[in-house]
Amino acid sequence: MTNHALPSYLNSEDLGPWGQYLKQIDRVTPHLGSLSRWVETLKRPKRILVVDVPIERDDGSIAHYEGYRVQHNMSRGPGKGGVRFHQDVTLSEVMALSAWMTVKNAAVNVPYGGAKGGIRVDPKTLSKGELQRLTRRYTSEISLIIGPTKDIPAPDVNTNEQVMAWMMDSYAMIEGNLSTGVVTGKPISMGGSLGRREATGRGVFVTGREAAAKRGVAIQGARIAIQGFGNVGGIAANMFAEAGSKIIAVQDHTGTVVHQGGLNVAELHKHVAETGGVAGFPGAEATQDRDSFWGIESDILVPAALEQQITAKNAGQIRTKIILEGANGPTTPEADDILNDKDILIVPDVLCNAGGVTVSYFEWVQDFSSFFWSEEEINARLTRIMQDAFNSVWEVAAEKKVSLRTATFILACSRVLAAREVRGLYP
Repeated sequence: MTNHALPSYLNSEDLGPWGQYLKQIDRVTPHLGSLSRWVETLKRPKRILVVDVPIERDDGSIAHYEGYRVQHNMSRGPGKGGVRFHQDVTLSEVMALSAWMTVKNAAVNVPYGGAKGGIRVDPKTLSKGELQRLTRRYTSEISLIIGPTKDIPAPDVNTNEQVMAWMMDSYAMIEGNLSTGVVTGKPISMGGSLGRREATGRGVFVTGREAAAKRGVAIQGARIAIQGFGNVGGIAANMFAEAGSKIIAVQDHTGTVVHQGGLNVAELHKHVAETGGVAGFPGAEATQDRDSFWGIESDILVPAALEQQITAKNAGQIRTKIILEGANGPTTPEADDILNDKDILIVPDVLCNAGGVTVSYFEWVQDFSSFFWSEEEINARLTRIMQDAFNSVWEVAAEKKVSLRTATFILACSRVLAAREVRGLYP
């Protein structure tokens, strides 16, 4: 990796996900032409807020949690990005996720910059009351920098519509007026959008269908392996199954289930709802260990869990034709090279999973206008945007003879830096 002027608050020996992002920027820089003079802008988040989040536990004790909100770049519009509650959240991770949001928003050409938030907490250890108090205190701590024209949070890992409702209400109490556009991914009853919950998984399916057509892979009968069976992987599984694909393997935090004839997706959802995971699903085989999932032969592989799942260690095992990155940052740059050498087509996260932020944009627009669209209209608009973005990236990749990831970064970073250049520096 190029030697970078690293901030003092990161460990240069272990940059984590931020280091992965910097490598991606290094790869795109030679393709930026005259805009490359602004590329350092992309290597430095605009604003980082680290907050203490104290709450009173149900037993009367006081607990403190570390919270973050990072605004990476806002040259093209207000910040946009999710909030995750996870015990392993780090500043490096939130920085990288905010940067990938910058790229993602520009890739599908919605008028947002990139932002991200998180709290280092295992939400399973909290009661519902404690979770509400944590959410409200976190919202109050970051309220200085969020708002419908500043930075708009959304759900991410271990957060949902209820968490967004608490965030919106807390912001309304602080500001003294109700502003539904301060968050997206809200309940429908509070200004949420139809189709938002399914949007990320739908975007994975739409880009997957486009990629399959380019590669000559028939969706009807295609063998699909999915890591993660939550809001992204589970919805993508539904849509591929409805299109006639066979979901042959699913892995989540509880284990891996395999059935070469195709898992019954509807029954698997019921099993997960009842037991908390895919492990023990009847009518399917379990693998001996977690790593063997990567060696299952498929036509399409969908990593839809957490980042850095496909590494130099397991990329050589992978036997598939197309990888659809439903998760953020699931593939390391080293693994990218191995997969590209094997002629595996990777539809990168910053394109593949952009359906969620696209419908978040629709929700934001609907909140501002107080006029709401039908689900059919939303899905049609989403499909058109995702198809157009995929085809634009495909053309850049063909022209520059680069991977789809690098092509997406070329397209997105050019848009961000062109905005930076024309705006100039203040003062």
